[in-house]
Amino acid sequence: MVTKDQRRRQLAREKFERQQQRRVQLRHKSRMRNSIIAAVAVVVIAAVGGAWLGGAFDSSGKKTTAAAKGATPSASAAPTTPAAPVHDPCSKPAAGSPGKKQWKTEPTMSIDKSASYTFTLQTTCGAIPMALNAAKAPETVNSFKFLADQGFFDHTKCHRLTTTGIYVLQCGDPTGQGSGGPGYTIGDENLTAFGKAGASGSVTYPAGTVAMANTGQPHTGGSQFFLVYKDSPLAPSYTPFGTISKDGLKVLTKIAGAGEDSGQGDGHPNATVVINKATVTTS
Repeated sequence: MVTKDQRRRQLAREKFERQQQRRVQLRHKSRMRNSIIAAVAVVVIAAVGGAWLGGAFDSSGKKTTAAAKGATPSASAAPTTPAAPVHDPCSKPAAGSPGKKQWKTEPTMSIDKSASYTFTLQTTCGAIPMALNAAKAPETVNSFKFLADQGFFDHTKCHRLTTTGIYVLQCGDPTGQGSGGPGYTIGDENLTAFGKAGASGSVTYPAGTVAMANTGQPHTGGSQFFLVYKDSPLAPSYTPFGTISKDGLKVLTKIAGAGEDSGQGDGHPNATVVINKATVTTS
């Protein structure tokens, strides 16, 4: 015969066991949820890394951001303090505007592959001289000499600065939007300059490198190029065709120091970087 006291203890024990079971179930669900969140985070990080490596210098200008999609802040979001004005270390651009001339085919080869060529950008932030590698990237150097002789780069903005993950300034688009070019495309060259890609799919483009931008596909280079101011991991898909001088790197460091306007490490440079004049000369 079970007494009332024994019955109460039994009911209390059963209640405790049910509570313990619920706690175990809740912990299990929490672990499952955290595992799913971690898995999604890994996928997102991998996708972002792939974007850096695959289309970091997409010269088509098809870059999608939250702002571009029309995202708006939450009504419950706390008010933000306006950012302090950014100091612009560069001077005003020279009078003039980018040209609009286009060409249907790339220029006929006219450079001497054994000669030494210097590509110099006279920018609003200072001169950036680069020694070009005509022996390893003749098609690219030939195209840049042709475009510089035509004044194609004059009065154009350097439209993109990256300050996280990879460290480059991108220039060479007469539209200033990342979608322009000369009307023709050129092939890829010198892609093994920095060795073979490792397990990450990337190689290190060292500080001081100047290389071609493209859409991530072969033979899609045009006039856009990027200047590496700090060692950067990238897929070996972008033609390296020259080396920036020490003085040129100092100018790039000054530009990078002013930051970019997105706050996400990839946007327009806060510095007013305009190429007043670009030349390719022999020595």
